[in-house]
Amino acid sequence: MRREYLRATALIFASIAIGVVGWSGHVLLLPVALGFPVLWSLARTRLVAALVSAGYFLAASRGLPQGVAAFYSSDIWPGLLLWLCASLSFVMVHALLWPKKPNIRPFRFLLSAVIMAIPPFGITGWAHPVTAAGVLFPGWGWWGLGLMTAGLAGLVTRIWPAVAIALTGFWLWSAASWTEPGLPNGWRGVDLELSASLGRDAGLHRHRDLVATVRNGASNGARFVVLPESALGFWTPTVTRLWTSAFGDNDATVIAGATVLDTSGYDNVLVAIDRNGGGILYRERMPVPGSMWQPWRSWFGESGGARADFFASPVVSVGASWVAPLICYEQLIVWPILQSMLHDPDLVVAVGNGWWTEGTSIVAIQRAATTAWAKLFAKPLVIAFNT
Repeated sequence: MRREYLRATALIFASIAIGVVGWSGHVLLLPVALGFPVLWSLARTRLVAALVSAGYFLAASRGLPQGVAAFYSSDIWPGLLLWLCASLSFVMVHALLWPKKPNIRPFRFLLSAVIMAIPPFGITGWAHPVTAAGVLFPGWGWWGLGLMTAGLAGLVTRIWPAVAIALTGFWLWSAASWTEPGLPNGWRGVDLELSASLGRDAGLHRHRDLVATVRNGASNGARFVVLPESALGFWTPTVTRLWTSAFGDNDATVIAGATVLDTSGYDNVLVAIDRNGGGILYRERMPVPGSMWQPWRSWFGESGGARADFFASPVVSVGASWVAPLICYEQLIVWPILQSMLHDPDLVVAVGNGWWTEGTSIVAIQRAATTAWAKLFAKPLVIAFNT
């Protein structure tokens, strides 16, 4: 009994370490997360499998409590509650699908991986091990995703040491020749450091500063300049006219985050503006559950909250290019990027407003995950974040 207790304790602590290191925000460390399926398969009871899953997920998402506390300007308890609630789906899926019979574990783990990649469970499908595919198989596209899937299945079999050695070989080979995704010609992403004021300061002075920032980017040869999520605040006819008039003598197009508000709620969007006018380019498919997306409001006849467009607009047209857009939370989950890649876009545009994540690794994780997906499918990447 004591030996089993020590074994279970070791598995749990190992899962925590894997969650911390694998999701530290360094893209080349993402393959460390592949240790999770090994530990899951080594569990000898459903309870231990659940605790291993909890340790991995809670460690990987450890920045959430502090981030939520900063977002709501409150103490740590609301963040802790959300952190624990968000882990329930991950733990429940992996615990219920854990089998005693080793021969069906590959099928069960792959089933859990699929469930955690698509809605409804995929809504909180953070820290998905399949994200490491872009590090192990850069440029391999769907073949690389298939090999990663086969690798996940192999890691929960008796031959997992051989599979782990093979995957480690791909990892070392990739790390030795690693380069960041290229920036597409004529594109530029602008990072801002405006903290919580971005999107909340709607004054004319702020808009003029942002216009100057875009003009500076365009003066360096960029035809498409990307600003972070929420950069323009509320998207109104007045804002449209202001920005359109600012580009009267310029061929540049600005792509920026904004909010479209109506009586039933709001949409988190990307807009495109040039000298001919502006309009909504993309509506976020998956806003942040809880703080933004609040579907339970409609159950009680209330309005408010961000709308989720789940599978809408996986790619959008910008100039002569097809773009896969990802806003903030969409960079942490699996299905938005894979849905976009089904349409073979020319590039990926990822924006975020991470002022509330100060002191955590959340933005670094978003960047790492997006970089890994762009590398897997060999797509140029444009990133614009506010911190």
